[in-house]
Amino acid sequence: MKKIAVIPARYASTRFPAKLMQMLGDKTIIKTTYDNTVATGLFDDVMVVTDSEIIYNELQHDNVVMSKQNHESGSDRIAEAIAGIDCDVIINVQGDEPFVDAVILKNLLTAFDDKRVNVASVMHELFEQSDIENPNNVKVVVNKNNDALYFSRAAIPFVRDAGTKARYFKHIGIYVYRKEALLQFTTWPAGELEKIEKLEQLRYLENGINIRMVLTGHAGIGIDTPEDLELAKQFLKQQQNINN
Repeated sequence: MKKIAVIPARYASTRFPAKLMQMLGDKTIIKTTYDNTVATGLFDDVMVVTDSEIIYNELQHDNVVMSKQNHESGSDRIAEAIAGIDCDVIINVQGDEPFVDAVILKNLLTAFDDKRVNVASVMHELFEQSDIENPNNVKVVVNKNNDALYFSRAAIPFVRDAGTKARYFKHIGIYVYRKEALLQFTTWPAGELEKIEKLEQLRYLENGINIRMVLTGHAGIGIDTPEDLELAKQFLKQQQNINN
C-alpha cells in the first residue's frame, strides 16, 4: 500500500492572517509541520500544496506544489494535487498542527487494514463542560465499530435525564482517505448538513461513506490564534529541554 502525506497550506486565515509563516523556534510553522511529518518515516512521500507564492518560496527546497485553481476546502486542494500520482492512501496533515504525532498517524494507517474503511480520522475525549459546549470544538458520535454517526458543533449526545452520564469526543481534523474516495468526494456538491454546520466531513456521511474514528489521548496543538502560537512556543521549549 503506497502511502503519501499531503499538507494543504493556505496563506489567508480569518482569525490569524499568515499564521503558517509565523516563527516557531528557528523555523516557520509550515516548515516545522513538513519536517516533522517527514521525520515520522511512515510515508512514501510527503508534499505541501499551497495557494501562496510566499509559502511556496519558503519551501522551495522541499516537496511543494502550487494549486492550479482556487479551492474552498483542503480536501479539494489535496485531490487536485494527487489526481495524477500513483498512490493508494493519502493522509491530510493540517499545516497548523506542527507537532505531528507519529503514533496517531500510524494508528490511522493501520485502520486501513480493514478493507471496508475508505476514510479515517481522529477523536479524543472531552471532559470540561466549557469544551463540550464550545462550538469551535466539533463533536462526533460513533457506533460500536467507531464509525462516525454524526459530527456537530453542538454538544452531542444531548443528555435528557439528570444523572445520565455521557461521553463526548472532539474531532481532530486529520484525515486519511483511499484515493478513490477522495476523488469521489470532490465530485459531490456540498450537502445540506454540511452547509448548515459548515463541516465538510458531513459530505461523506451524507453520501453514505463511513468515517472510521481512531481514539487518541493526545489532543494535539493546533495554531488558530496568536495565543495558540504562544502555547506552541512553550511546548517546543519543554520538548527541547526534555531532549537536552
